[in-house]
Amino acid sequence: MDEEPVVIKLTHDQAFVLSDWLYEVMMKSDKLDAIVPDRAVRAGIYAISGTLEKSLVEIFMADYTGRLEQARQRLLDAMGGDEVEEGEATHGVSREPAGDDISR
Repeated sequence: MDEEPVVIKLTHDQAFVLSDWLYEVMMKSDKLDAIVPDRAVRAGIYAISGTLEKSLVEIFMADYTGRLEQARQRLLDAMGGDEVEEGEATHGVSREPAGDDISR
């Protein structure tokens, strides 16, 4: 079996938004087990998450939430489409401590 690493390229904004989502699913809820019941698949998810955590300085910044929203908005603008639906789908998802339940 070949153990050569696979390189995945993301823009900085993509990496930042994905990192936030992974953090929410993995650390702040029990959703990962429901979304990905196969533990072997989770090994890759943990590797991606860890790589993103090491690469993104924004996760330690005081203005994390604002930076995340700006990155999310830039991605939505680049994708086009219905931004209202996208905004509603991601409402309440951030690393900032909040009373919102992301399982809505």
